[in-house]
Amino acid sequence: MKRSVQLLAISTLAAGMTACGGSGGDSDTSASSGTGTVSFGITDAPAMDLSNVTIAFTEIRLKPENGQWVEFPLEGFEQVNLLDLQGGLSEPLITDKEVPAGTYTELRLIVDTDNSFVKLESTADSEYSLAVPSGEQSGLKLKGDFLVAADTTTNFTIDFDVRKSIVNPQGNALADYMLKPSLRLVNNLEVGSISGQVDVAQITSTRMADETLADCQYEGAVYVFSGENTEISDLNVNHEEGNPLMIVPVELDDDSSLYSYTAAFLPEGNYTISYSCQDDNNEQDDDIEFEGTQTLEVIANETTEAELIPLVE
Repeated sequence: MKRSVQLLAISTLAAGMTACGGSGGDSDTSASSGTGTVSFGITDAPAMDLSNVTIAFTEIRLKPENGQWVEFPLEGFEQVNLLDLQGGLSEPLITDKEVPAGTYTELRLIVDTDNSFVKLESTADSEYSLAVPSGEQSGLKLKGDFLVAADTTTNFTIDFDVRKSIVNPQGNALADYMLKPSLRLVNNLEVGSISGQVDVAQITSTRMADETLADCQYEGAVYVFSGENTEISDLNVNHEEGNPLMIVPVELDDDSSLYSYTAAFLPEGNYTISYSCQDDNNEQDDDIEFEGTQTLEVIANETTEAELIPLVE
């Protein structure tokens, strides 16, 4: 079963572009002469119970700090199943588009809600409607400064986290499900990844034999938290703090009996990871059990290999 957290990749022919929240340096980031060239793509990471999350994008808009919106309409609309994109994969939306150099303060993705939908593992090919509030008007918003410098190339990725973004509208008649987007922007020159393996068979056997441990409910996922020795918790989108940065599903490795995972587009720094094979409802607190907790350092443009889970005592 694929479970994924969405990523929206942005490739930009420009230097010094930074993630949301700052200019990333002391240089003058006001609008300047010259242009850069931008390319936009989309990528994914893991989500529970969902087999398909298709978003139809119709336009990308960029807001310069000093200037009018720069708009890039797509031909008709571009349908992307976000769950096809995980483990560092991305899907281009626009490529090699020239834009004025300078600081940009916001990015928006305009969505065609009529051609966006969700499918569930439990109901095969049935499509469920997906409400995207203001998606066709003001679009999905990602605010925070990023820099497009002249005559240089920088690649960016927007992390579109499906697991945090798809919620039950609880009786809201707009649609069967609602999209409350969770987005983050990273500079691809400043990110690395974490890869590892999980012995799901051993964990399942151990839990079945020990009445004090909860049985596995599915193959499981690896929870990734920012920081060293961070407290581990389940996901609840109603909490503003304490949630994992991402949750990455494990998938069977055809060459072994182990399950593998890759957490991609992680900015340099320390991370705490842990594994769970219990179901996790993203809108409530769940008492789930974790194992294999470890702290790892991510270095830009490198893959950090985690220890095999379960850890050897």
